[in-house]
Amino acid sequence: MRLATLRRARTEAPLPGVHGTARVGPAADRLAARTRPGDIAVVEHLDLDAGSARLLVAAGVEAVVNAAPSISGRYPNLGPQLLVEAGIPVLDRAGAEVMRLVGDGDRLRLDGETLFRGETPVATGQRLDADVVARQMQVARAGLTHQLEAFANNTVEHLRRERDLLLDGEGFPELETGIAGRPVVVVSTGPGARDDLRLIRHWVREAHPVLVGVDEGADTLLEAGLSPHLVVGNPERVAEEALVGGPEVVVRVDRTTRLDVPGQAPGLDRADALGARTVVFPVTGSAEDAALLLVHAREASLVVGVGTSVVLADFVDRSRADMAGTFLTRLTVGSRLVDPATVALLHRRRARTWPLWLLLLALLGGLVAAVALAGDTTAVGEWRDELVSAVRPVGDLVGGS
Repeated sequence: MRLATLRRARTEAPLPGVHGTARVGPAADRLAARTRPGDIAVVEHLDLDAGSARLLVAAGVEAVVNAAPSISGRYPNLGPQLLVEAGIPVLDRAGAEVMRLVGDGDRLRLDGETLFRGETPVATGQRLDADVVARQMQVARAGLTHQLEAFANNTVEHLRRERDLLLDGEGFPELETGIAGRPVVVVSTGPGARDDLRLIRHWVREAHPVLVGVDEGADTLLEAGLSPHLVVGNPERVAEEALVGGPEVVVRVDRTTRLDVPGQAPGLDRADALGARTVVFPVTGSAEDAALLLVHAREASLVVGVGTSVVLADFVDRSRADMAGTFLTRLTVGSRLVDPATVALLHRRRARTWPLWLLLLALLGGLVAAVALAGDTTAVGEWRDELVSAVRPVGDLVGGS
């Protein structure tokens, strides 16, 4: 009996800390797709960006363990701040060894600055809170000047490599999809894409734009009940339903890709096997940039960017190798690119007149019924009798003639 009592006491008093199931992956944005509420995300993500942090928050993670520095000091990235503000515990700089020691499905416990598997410690690191993040962000802002200098150099180099596309308008693939003179919606994989689509759903029904899905953005269109006309990026990242529905597929490849060697274009074989219409687009930069440049070159009248980053804070926060390309792409597309909130604000649905006519008919019918059914002693009845008496002689005169 005493042993049973002790066993119950242990069950009622669990070990301290945050408990959850491990989900392990190097990149936080991709890991978030297979993370469930209550999981502990174990990543190796240098300079955790805001977009990845938002995905982890939306997935409902219990805690985040980062093997790498979440803020390295290279630039003031916003991801750790978003996690801390959301009340999600973050163990930072846990060391690369944790990626080997922890496997998917392990039961983990984060207590203070130590990560446990059961009662065995597997990693230690720095626990982030608002004060720690604020201090690290202050240091990162001081080093931003050097990052901007590097960014400027990368921009010049990118412009040199992509001169034919950005300046000369050459090197774009031919498309069967008609774009010239039509509005286009480009749906990327950024945070808020689903909310952006909901904002412009009425405009989409009335404007009938060309719908372009960038990688998993094609799946986002399907979830919203819309079929993409064009899919740009890597077909391996797109659901089969989005490829077999009849869209034209633009497979983005790097400039250095040997197209004469089979299997060098990621996803091309899969798209061809599904019977999709495919073209290959060699370009430096992201699939999102490729889609924006492509619809711009094909003279779209308006480009609505869904899930794209147009805010300066998000732009600087990402600070990836393709940011020079993103910057130059935004300059190239220029005023054609607008955000969904602007479209929703300016759009006014055309007024439908048939409900007004129906209301008028109903009012007229009610008036006729009231006159016909009114009693003879009522004011309406007396007015009706006087009207009938006045009209009857005219009718007799016309009939007699």
